Amino acid sequence: MNPTFRAARGIGGEYTPPPDKSITHRALMLAAIGSGTSTVVDPLATGDCVSTRRCIEALGCSVEDADCAVRLKGAGLRGFTEPKRLLDAENSGTTTRLLSGLLAGLPLFAVLTGDQSLLGRPMARIVQPLRQMGARIEGRDEGRYAPLCFLPGSGELAPLSYRLPVPSAQVKSCLLLAALRAGGDSCISGKTHSRDHTERMLVALGVKVESGPDGILLHPPRELPAFEAEVPGDPSSASFFIAASLISGRKLVVRRCSINPSRNGFLNVVRRMGARVETRQETISLGEPAGSIEVKEGSLTGARIGAEEVPELIDEIPLLAVLGLFCRGVTEVRGAEELRFKESDRLTMISRLVEGLGGRVEIFDDGFALEGPQKLRAGVIDPSGDHRIAMAAAVAAAGIAEGVRVQGFECAAVSYPDFARDFAALGGEVV
Repeated sequence: MNPTFRAARGIGGEYTPPPDKSITHRALMLAAIGSGTSTVVDPLATGDCVSTRRCIEALGCSVEDADCAVRLKGAGLRGFTEPKRLLDAENSGTTTRLLSGLLAGLPLFAVLTGDQSLLGRPMARIVQPLRQMGARIEGRDEGRYAPLCFLPGSGELAPLSYRLPVPSAQVKSCLLLAALRAGGDSCISGKTHSRDHTERMLVALGVKVESGPDGILLHPPRELPAFEAEVPGDPSSASFFIAASLISGRKLVVRRCSINPSRNGFLNVVRRMGARVETRQETISLGEPAGSIEVKEGSLTGARIGAEEVPELIDEIPLLAVLGLFCRGVTEVRGAEELRFKESDRLTMISRLVEGLGGRVEIFDDGFALEGPQKLRAGVIDPSGDHRIAMAAAVAAAGIAEGVRVQGFECAAVSYPDFARDFAALGGEVV
């Protein structure tokens, strides 16, 4: 699938993004360890989230589809059964890291693996603290990489006191999930400033989680209750069309979208660039606020993004590179070395994307810098299987009259299978 994206009339209008991937992962996993039957309404049912569903089913959880929802019969905090096959997370780092927290120390044997890309992503950052809690985990290169082998434990872990060396929502969530089965209170400190979906959901389920300047303190519960929750739209998916509308100079209204403050990093940056953005909360479910986002065009200038901002917009940084090509002045990102360990080395891929469109960018070990606006041309971009690079390349077509061809665009289905449909519905053309 090698479509060409064009947007002669620009991108704008009214739009509802697909369900949030991060929230879907966590809702499925919390339902899997709950006591009773939970209902997750409108989960993302593609790519990485399918990997999570298959893994928890292999661990003995019953999952049934019901209208626009799934019902899950939870196994309880210690009730997973030993899987009869490998747990294949495919390309999902979230599945791998969060599920490791649920598996650590359980009285079962399990092997968690994935595709070639996932096998190259760092896992020592979760394996080391889980071992401190008493989990017996083996892995390739002494546990630095998957496959990860979980050896049987007692079902209870030691309390954890750990300082996060990097801001990572996946690592933080893994340790919080493991702490649910600890024999006492656990404290996670250090660089905890990242997406807070796990904390919000646990608090909504009655778990005592205290967040403060000294870190996050979790008091383990006896059990987690069953629940019903609705998954809001994904702001990371919406950001692609927000950027396309800004490049186009057209208004966009996003409906039923997560407006969790820890996910507003991209909106904060585009406001700084000169966009006029308004959000309005309309609902809240399992601790997650949702509502509408209205974006109006403005005169855009470049922005500088420092390390303290990166955790709240890590997935949108390739998109900011594309947006920066159409802004006046310098756009610079630093402190984003984590991008080297995503589905691809995204800093290298940003360079290939920009240069493939005739642009110029300087790449650093931890970020990039470019000056706009740049004179770009039609190009052919190979995202090397990275869904966010593929969609960022398509967004560039909003400012390139001849369009952009994206090779292997089917990789976008990992998080956004209907991207091409929505691009066309908002005024673009896909041929």
